[in-house]
Amino acid sequence: MVLKGLCERIVSSKCSSKSSTETVDNTQVPVYSKAGSSDSSEKKAVPSRSSGWAAAVRKVVTGGSMRRFQERVLGSSRTDISSSDGDIWLLGVCHKISQQESTGGVDTSNGLASFEQDFSSKILVTYRKGFDAIGDTKYTSDVNWGCMLRSSQMLVAQALLFHKLGRSWRKPIDKPLDKEYIDVLQLFGDSEASAFSIHNLLQAGKGYGLAVGSWVGPYAMCRTWEVLARKKNDLGEPPLPMAIYVVSGDEDGERGGAPVVCIEDASKRCSEFSSGLAVWTPLLLLVPLVLGLDKVNPRYIPLLRSTFKFPQSLGIMGGKPGASTYIIGVQNEKAFYLDPHDVQQVVNISGDTQEPTGTSSYHCNVMRHIPLDSIDPSLAIGFYCRDKDDFDDFCSQASKLAEESNGAPLFTVAKSRSFSKQVSNDVSGDNTGFQEDDFPGMDCGNDTVTNEDDWQLL
Repeated sequence: MVLKGLCERIVSSKCSSKSSTETVDNTQVPVYSKAGSSDSSEKKAVPSRSSGWAAAVRKVVTGGSMRRFQERVLGSSRTDISSSDGDIWLLGVCHKISQQESTGGVDTSNGLASFEQDFSSKILVTYRKGFDAIGDTKYTSDVNWGCMLRSSQMLVAQALLFHKLGRSWRKPIDKPLDKEYIDVLQLFGDSEASAFSIHNLLQAGKGYGLAVGSWVGPYAMCRTWEVLARKKNDLGEPPLPMAIYVVSGDEDGERGGAPVVCIEDASKRCSEFSSGLAVWTPLLLLVPLVLGLDKVNPRYIPLLRSTFKFPQSLGIMGGKPGASTYIIGVQNEKAFYLDPHDVQQVVNISGDTQEPTGTSSYHCNVMRHIPLDSIDPSLAIGFYCRDKDDFDDFCSQASKLAEESNGAPLFTVAKSRSFSKQVSNDVSGDNTGFQEDDFPGMDCGNDTVTNEDDWQLL
């Protein structure tokens, strides 16, 4: 969206995303410098005498302006990492690099190296160009408008990696790749044949306003995944090997209090997913939130930071207005993210685990970060629970976090849903968090009272 506005100011409103040629940096050497530095590999555009506006667009994109303007929206994005800023939490894993906790000159380089390997193993999904036209449109690229869809693809892809390979999996450098890893990448190819392609996401999200060429918010994106996950493949199987539970105030995303993770509802989603054959199944929880007006209310920053310590953490779909990213880690006040705004040519991932083509374009060694308090207040948090014990641990972690919220929790936990319209306890009191022993007395009603100026559900 940033490039679109820029192009309109420079040339005309007919700027085409097809002219974008920016490529992602896929080097295997970690980068520790300002993210705005120009890449010497970028090629300068050749002016076209027959099409002045097209030449101008190419000059903007290939000259590095797209990245610079994107960073202007995201803020002062940087790639430096300091051990003096504390340890790094990356999707439930702590990488100890803090010198403050080191004694006797203990070397913290191993912690930094483990963070680098962990970060670069996370799946990156970016803008693509050159894929088959979406539906009956002429769009063969999502440049300029598809960043929220790409951010959501990254979050779900990470859930699938955790499900199939576990949280300790790291992308091997010299060894053959795992078949399960290749299978995950193939699900996110850019064609209708891939279950979780941008093509199929747009089709599934029509009821929530998703349209080719238009930006979408986190709530609609979460609901779109809920719709897509219910569709069966040719074998009559769901494409997502886990139930999905969108936690919000109500089905219509109306204004209300802090959303409630209802254990009864989660159990129902698992039962529906297994067609009644299993009491519990793997579960993907998505929690869309709005935590302020123009910026995140400061009271929520410590809570957001703490969610990355949950063993079930899948990070945050968020960023800045019109520039969604996938936030996967925190270090004190920094938020580390994967950026979907680089433009890459479409690739087809083969099933060959020895020499698969294109897999490098799904990873990034540039560890960018922005201030956590600068992110857009409209966001969605994700969690993956492998089984019932994992879900119970999540509920325990969430209840403790709610207790620490001083009456303004991100979300709460309750056991059952009330079908009568009763007002729940005011979360400004001592009942902001619920231990498992307290669940029987709580209902998952939609009428929880909170500060109206601070809370709005998407």
